[in-house]
Amino acid sequence: MKKSKIKNVIKKRYPLLLLALPGTLLIFLFNYLPLSGLVIAFKNVDYSKGIFHSEWAGLKNFEFFFKSNDAFRVTRNTLVLNFLFIVFATVISVTISIMLYYVGKNMLKITQTILFLPYLVSWIVASYALEAFIDGRSGVVNQIITSLGGNSVNFYYQPNYWYIILVICYVWKVAGYNSILYYTRLLSVDPTLYEAAEIDGATTWQKIRYITLYMLRPMIIMLVLLSIGNIFYSDFGMYYFLTRDNGMLYPVTDVIDTYVFRALKTVNNPGMGAAVGLFQSVLGFILVISANAISKKIDNEGAIF
Repeated sequence: MKKSKIKNVIKKRYPLLLLALPGTLLIFLFNYLPLSGLVIAFKNVDYSKGIFHSEWAGLKNFEFFFKSNDAFRVTRNTLVLNFLFIVFATVISVTISIMLYYVGKNMLKITQTILFLPYLVSWIVASYALEAFIDGRSGVVNQIITSLGGNSVNFYYQPNYWYIILVICYVWKVAGYNSILYYTRLLSVDPTLYEAAEIDGATTWQKIRYITLYMLRPMIIMLVLLSIGNIFYSDFGMYYFLTRDNGMLYPVTDVIDTYVFRALKTVNNPGMGAAVGLFQSVLGFILVISANAISKKIDNEGAIF
């Protein structure tokens, strides 16, 4: 009976199953098949013997990271910066989507294009644009400062400014893309809800607070949960190219990914990189489970599972 039911489901859902096949294969090849490579984190990889025949190293590959003097610093930077990215990107993206919904309908195609464009710009190109703004000699920001009677600032040697700089750059690149996602959710809201609110005398702010934000809440929670799952991962290109891998900025801008890249470039030990990658994945998994449990108590619709 079970086999016949499965056959019937396959016959009825054949077009949909066929459509899902390429995506399923990609997920299997790039997400599940590489899980066997986690063994590298516990091996002294010898290329002549192969991965599975190399000698076991136990937890020695993890000692490379946890016993280093920089472990706390790079972990702190990774968490703090990604937390700031999540908070500011979410707030600004939601704000832009609400503005589009209430104000920008007449110029929607132009505004969507302008908002989406930064998402397509590579961090290499963005690094040159950033240099034009904050360069110590000819940067736009320093020209404004000196014209007002102040002294120019060499931002590439002042780490204290880079929390703000990186947050601005990240929001510039991501906020427009995310705002379009939120805007598409707003388009599915029943307009009669707003009409009923107007009849009851609700102000624009009250409609935003009690209808718009309420309808966006499940999507906000879901996207934040996905971001929390990647909180221990960083956009390597952003940190590496925007900062020019400048050692003066490491106290603020050095994250786990850039630290491992520099270490592996010197040591050339894939086991160490796999160990840190496993550490990031396990902590990310724990954070997703915890955040999902909390979100269920706040709004069950926004939970991932």
